[in-house]
Amino acid sequence: MDLTHKSEKQKSDNAKKMMLWFGIVSLIMAFAGWTSAYIVSSSREDWLKDFDLPSAFFWSTLIIVVSSITYFLAVQATKKDKKSQATIYLWTTLVLGIAFIILQFVGFSQLIGNGFYFTGPTSSITMSYIFLIAVVHVAHVVAGLVSLIVVIVNQIRGKYSSTEVNGLEIGATFWHFLDLLWVYLILFFYLYR
Repeated sequence: MDLTHKSEKQKSDNAKKMMLWFGIVSLIMAFAGWTSAYIVSSSREDWLKDFDLPSAFFWSTLIIVVSSITYFLAVQATKKDKKSQATIYLWTTLVLGIAFIILQFVGFSQLIGNGFYFTGPTSSITMSYIFLIAVVHVAHVVAGLVSLIVVIVNQIRGKYSSTEVNGLEIGATFWHFLDLLWVYLILFFYLYR
């Protein structure tokens, strides 16, 4: 009976992981499409080549990388049954995730302060792409924060342990993906003009 239960649980865990990977692949395809459109559009005569990315975008990059490290440490602590340590790392990740989003909006304000708008008569196609791609990423970070809150609630309820880390690992995988995606995007915007 226990083997059957374990087998069903493994199937369920594997299905959840597979669904996550399908979602990640679809997001990769979407962002690849947007960055490809950015590249194709860069041949336009009205394309901006001489602009600086907001400093807040670089600070937010540092924040999201650190948050990925704290999420990783939370998983490692859970695997060692260090519940209180894992909980602290999870809360730290949440605070850093919120700081990332705040810094993104500071970055948008910096762009607007420099006269770059998403839409309207003073907008440019370059900035429209940057705003669009960054805002869509922020929306996915919000989804990551929601999943992180679910993980924190499950952690507080004692759902995770050294023998049960699937939900925690799924949340961490999605968060690490969002981290790597932003690092790719900031490098893309910085290097490709």
